[in-house]
Amino acid sequence: MWTSREILERRLWWVFRVFSVLFFLVITAFPFYWMFNLSVRPYSDVLLNPGRLLPTWRDLHMAFGPIPCLWNPVPQCEAWAKNSSYLGVLVDYNFLTYIKNSLIVSTMTVLLTLLFAVPGAYAVTRMEFRFRDIMSWGILLIYMFPAIVIGIPLFVFFVRLQAALGIPLRGNLYTVTFIYLASTLPVALYMLRSYFPSIPKDLEEAALIDGCSRLEVIWRITLPLALPAIASVALYTFMIAWNEFLFALLFLVEHQPAWTLPLGLQQLDSQEVPRTFLMAGSMLITVPVIVLFFFFERFLVQGLTAGAVKG
Repeated sequence: MWTSREILERRLWWVFRVFSVLFFLVITAFPFYWMFNLSVRPYSDVLLNPGRLLPTWRDLHMAFGPIPCLWNPVPQCEAWAKNSSYLGVLVDYNFLTYIKNSLIVSTMTVLLTLLFAVPGAYAVTRMEFRFRDIMSWGILLIYMFPAIVIGIPLFVFFVRLQAALGIPLRGNLYTVTFIYLASTLPVALYMLRSYFPSIPKDLEEAALIDGCSRLEVIWRITLPLALPAIASVALYTFMIAWNEFLFALLFLVEHQPAWTLPLGLQQLDSQEVPRTFLMAGSMLITVPVIVLFFFFERFLVQGLTAGAVKG
């Protein structure tokens, strides 16, 4: 009797688990699929048959076939662009420029964040100095502030600094990169501060005894062992800078050649622009982050779970 009950419970649990996985897969993957479906179909077809779930091979060919026109223009490209939301977004709405700007800003933000976060988190977790605990809690406190709270003071500060120096700071990608540190640096410090204690201190002490300086210990011992955490921090930092909208709106909106992808996507949210263009722009801003996530998934899991338990 107990054996049959145990078998029944296992089967019910298996059915519940499979159903739960399928349910959450559908509710998370279907919106992304629907966005892709609308982006590859011509706008006229979307108006005539908005509920069609599957695009045809002809739709896919019309959407992606003209993409080579970006580097090999032919006379037919202008006609093809009318039925290709991707080509229209990349050419007519300058998304190629916005992609380049976002890559520059995101890459520079990642490099600067790691440059400041790695030694900062190491100092908080490994070195003894006054007010270390206050600084450690201050990192978490700053992390809790929303971007809108620090956005207005930063805007006022840079406007006054621009007026005092006579240097155009607004509409400058390098200025926005430093401003993004206000959002990315607290996250990076918090994540690395949680990871560094999991690295055995004995290894660093042995290296110091052997004659290594503190910088050599960080470079030869700490950084290689902290590679999963650094990779996860780099991914999160890249995603924050890639998708950031508020600071880009405050500092770049008046200079369109310096727009990033979120600002470029916002201009597509208009009654004059077909919805298929908005869906194509959304795909262009979403797919790179998804690809990076799957590429760094192994490091991400290691970086988030290491140090979660002791022993």
